[in-house]
Amino acid sequence: MNRITLLFLLAVLTFSFAACNKDEDITFDPNAKLSFSTDSVLFDTVFTSIGSTIRRFKVFNYNDKAINLDEIKIGGGANSPFLINVNGKQMVEGKNLKINGKDSINILVKVNINPTLQNQPFIVEDSILIFFNGKREKIPLVAYGQNAIFVNNVAITNNTTWDSKLPYIIYNSVTVEESATLNIDPGVRVLFHNGSTMNVKGTLNAVGTKRDTILFASDRTERIYDEEPGQWNGIHLYGSSKNSVISHATIKNGIAGITVDSLSSNASPKLILANTVVKNMQVVGLLGYHTDLAAYNNLFYNCGQYLIYGIGGGNYDLVQNTFGAYNYNFARRTSAVHLSDFISNTEFAPLTATLTNNIIWGSLENELTIEKKSNAVSVIEVKSNLIKTTKADLNANGNVINIDPLFINPRQGNFKIDENSPAKNKGLSLLSHLYFSTYLSKDILEKERLFPSELGCYENN
Repeated sequence: MNRITLLFLLAVLTFSFAACNKDEDITFDPNAKLSFSTDSVLFDTVFTSIGSTIRRFKVFNYNDKAINLDEIKIGGGANSPFLINVNGKQMVEGKNLKINGKDSINILVKVNINPTLQNQPFIVEDSILIFFNGKREKIPLVAYGQNAIFVNNVAITNNTTWDSKLPYIIYNSVTVEESATLNIDPGVRVLFHNGSTMNVKGTLNAVGTKRDTILFASDRTERIYDEEPGQWNGIHLYGSSKNSVISHATIKNGIAGITVDSLSSNASPKLILANTVVKNMQVVGLLGYHTDLAAYNNLFYNCGQYLIYGIGGGNYDLVQNTFGAYNYNFARRTSAVHLSDFISNTEFAPLTATLTNNIIWGSLENELTIEKKSNAVSVIEVKSNLIKTTKADLNANGNVINIDPLFINPRQGNFKIDENSPAKNKGLSLLSHLYFSTYLSKDILEKERLFPSELGCYENN
């Protein structure tokens, strides 16, 4: 390349660089307008001392010329719980910020709410004020705040009761030790920070009501996280745990909803799970290792691989449950309900499984697998269920196979059945069942169960 050519290219580059960096003309026309991607910034429930996820909005200048923001600030100043970040710079207030013509700026808003003495949710408000060309624009900021009880790596060693006055926020873990019982009252919200777990080595007694259910979920309350799986680990019942009951609860948005280890140490089931919704689990709704589970009137749906996965034998009494394995959010190749007497060549045990009056349905051809891979003696009773299956031998004992149960709207989580459902009036009488009066005389919504009942957790009478 000769010297003249090189000088020419340098001149072109210099001119281009200067042109790109030349300040645009600024308009001071009072009729010039700015546009906003939102007319207000709303934060869902923010627990005091935690802060919140950041909200973002944009300010657009659709004019041909630049507009200079004389000032942008939080109305409440330095004492406001809100803070803004404009194009990467954090501030309470800024001056002389330019928005070029046909351009925009990003504004991030964060809120931190200090603890108060209030038990009930409260509202925190402020606004962003923007001054330019003799005008003022106002963007309201609204956050719903609430106090909470924070539980960080706590071991519960004495009998303890959690009431519903404030939510419980679990950081890392909470462990119910072998000698203790944790009683959770109706209406309690137990919310888990990312990666947190409830460990039960003693007894968990979480009994809600139809009106005041108990919630186990993530502490992310923003709407976009409301149905998002994998936000916390789950509830783990260890080998030493006994006599646990979860009833009238919702367990959602974790990795493995409930994990139950080993057989019961007494004549009662290790866990009675009743009238409960388990949903949006990244891997499995309930994971059992050679355990005792009694499950009545429950709804399981939208879990990554399994709704119930029980291996290594054990005792399973599954009655009047609805298993809806449509998996709109996951790619799944495994049966919704999988029970086996086998873990490995050295880990296997007898399996006793009784399935009565359930609906086991989903998007795969086979939604129920019961494996017998060892020489252990197993007792399997599958009676009066509606099942999607490739196993012809299940077409007996009052079972209805491969006929759509006609759920009302499974995509929206409505697993009640249509008036014309083949699951109507197919239920075996449960009057002699040990837990009939306690859990099975009514459905998940406490509607009286009449026999022959509907299959699944909802009664249509």
